[in-house]
Amino acid sequence: MKAIFDERQWVHDPKHFMANGTLYPNPEQPRRIEVLQDGAGKAGCSFQAPDDHGLGPIAALHSAEYLVFLETIHTRWSRIEGASDEVIPNVHPDRRTASYPRSAVGQAGFHQADTSCPIAAGTWQAAYWSAQSALSGADLVHGGEQAVYVLSRPPGHHAFGDLAGGFCFLNNSGIAAEHLRKLGHRPAILDVDVHHGNGTQGIFYERDDVLTVSIHADPIRFYPFYWGHAHERGEGLGRGYNLNLPLPRGTGDDDYLKTLDTAFSHIRAFGADVVVVALGLDASEHDPFQGLAVTIPGFARIGAAIANLGLPVLFVQEGGYLSEELGHNLTSVLNGYKSA
Repeated sequence: MKAIFDERQWVHDPKHFMANGTLYPNPEQPRRIEVLQDGAGKAGCSFQAPDDHGLGPIAALHSAEYLVFLETIHTRWSRIEGASDEVIPNVHPDRRTASYPRSAVGQAGFHQADTSCPIAAGTWQAAYWSAQSALSGADLVHGGEQAVYVLSRPPGHHAFGDLAGGFCFLNNSGIAAEHLRKLGHRPAILDVDVHHGNGTQGIFYERDDVLTVSIHADPIRFYPFYWGHAHERGEGLGRGYNLNLPLPRGTGDDDYLKTLDTAFSHIRAFGADVVVVALGLDASEHDPFQGLAVTIPGFARIGAAIANLGLPVLFVQEGGYLSEELGHNLTSVLNGYKSA
């Protein structure tokens, strides 16, 4: 299986992370790259660098205002006397229609949903090449590859059109799906991350040309809390084109696979001719966030089930945080897909 990764993704090295009012090391560490590369390699993946598609395909989903912010905010923030090394918001508007400030502090609050997406000197560069990797993977699928793995890091599915959050800055899976749509495909996005893909949902919520499906831990008591509930089905033209399948905390292999069948029935009914899998591996029983309880053999079953859809697949890396099992889980998904 061909795989895409760009070395410039290493330069994003976030430090700040707050949970329940306590500071911890940020779990979206560069070492994830090393572990995921090893896991993909053991599944027979051969990595290549992406092409540069420029800002156009990124700006198809993200506002120019937001992209200017991401590219310039760290430099502007650094001019503030006594500012932290990373851009971390401390004030937020009460609505997205609020006035847009000139202040770097005010813009940080407008464009960063939470404190888990700090912006440092290398963040924009890494996010840009993470998105370019997803675009190049989409090109390979369009060119006839049945399956491609993209090591996109930082991840993307919590990023809205003008809002970072949850370790995410650019919505890699969404950017890839939109690129495939413009190339003439009818894409479905299947998000298997333990957290709901709220940014992806938000971007496509009023559209009927990309189906969005997310299987995740029930957000009633789990991040991202405010999105991902079963009643969220889309609005306007998008009504019925968004499917959320929240699962009880601790759900294991068998019930997860049954839920995946429900997702597949909607993907088939949509008439998708390609599937972008937002491949979070944090549904693992060993993941630090402890939302679901999928085993290493369970990930192989997930990969095989996706293969049995019979559609070209673009695997775009989302979550999955450092544990002894992280690389094994990726190997298991990809080997399960190949062996089906």
